[in-house]
Amino acid sequence: MSTDSLAPALAKKRVLVCVGSGGVGKTTVAATLALRAAVEGRSSLVCTIDPAKRLANSLGLSALGNTETQVQAQVLEGLGVKPKASLHAMMLDMKQTWDDLITRFAPPEQRERILSNRFYQSLSTALAGSQEYIALEKLWELRRRSNYELIVLDTPPTAHALDFLDAPNRILDFLDNEAAKWLLTPALKAGKIGLSLFNLGSSYMAKTLSKFTGVETLQELSSFMLAISSMNEGFKERARGVRDLLKDEQTGFVLVTGPHPERLDEVTHFRTLLKQNQMEVLALVVNRVHPHPSRALWEDAARLTRSRRTKVEETLEELKVLAEQDARAIAQLSAACPDTPLIQVPRFELDVHDLTALWRTGRYLMGDEQVP
Repeated sequence: MSTDSLAPALAKKRVLVCVGSGGVGKTTVAATLALRAAVEGRSSLVCTIDPAKRLANSLGLSALGNTETQVQAQVLEGLGVKPKASLHAMMLDMKQTWDDLITRFAPPEQRERILSNRFYQSLSTALAGSQEYIALEKLWELRRRSNYELIVLDTPPTAHALDFLDAPNRILDFLDNEAAKWLLTPALKAGKIGLSLFNLGSSYMAKTLSKFTGVETLQELSSFMLAISSMNEGFKERARGVRDLLKDEQTGFVLVTGPHPERLDEVTHFRTLLKQNQMEVLALVVNRVHPHPSRALWEDAARLTRSRRTKVEETLEELKVLAEQDARAIAQLSAACPDTPLIQVPRFELDVHDLTALWRTGRYLMGDEQVP
């Protein structure tokens, strides 16, 4: 077995967080890890943010919702394996999770006031960083209240590492802006209508709200800030819990990327920031790598008629060039991250959309097979 394998982490860790930019296959990797864990005897849950139905379909489910759904053992019979533990999956509903959080922790007299507020609607559906925050909040909640031996989180796609790592701080800045409360409340009580959001300074909240103007907006903002203020200590406590969980020795990060030179700086920067924040990077998974055409393919082409042979060999040459390009990018990534295991998963002929493809992906993640 290759030393560059996620098998040791799958046997020991209690939380795996798959991170990376969009379109690199984080959902596939996350589902595969949870599947392998269940088959090998650890009860597991994969929590995805992906709005597509690919994960549900891959696990033999018609749909996923905001609660855990068990994958029936008989679904795996086609793989020729029998899971030794349960496998569950869920797809995080951002709005529903925020609403559940408010319903559980807001004072009864404030709940409807918060849920119906326009600024809360923005926070729970569209505010930058809100999806990352609520995903981590959900992870913390699941780890505290559930008995799964392994939880795998498929994080929201992010173009910049700080979008993920700073999300809790940005949301707390929005919710706990003392300057906003200090300025808004007296002004509204005095009946002033000319308050400028410029006076709120350069906070994240002020920048977010700068597009709104008018006394009605200020009244809604003031109402929201006052209503949510009773929850601020709770938000801070859970944010500390999230940070502690991400740094815990039983938590590990799997950084997923593609074999593209333009992603090199992004991946190495993300890895550096995770390490600087005392978060363990278990492996770099380079997904959809073009394998070198095998000798057997060249030999098969040589036996074709001249016209067909020429076309097939042209295709093999193109695949060879792509494989060489990927190999150079992977070599650069390996040199930049020498102390982090690097795992390659090949580009399959078809997109990963069923259990067979998930299981095949797992053979590369576990080190049972390697990209030629």
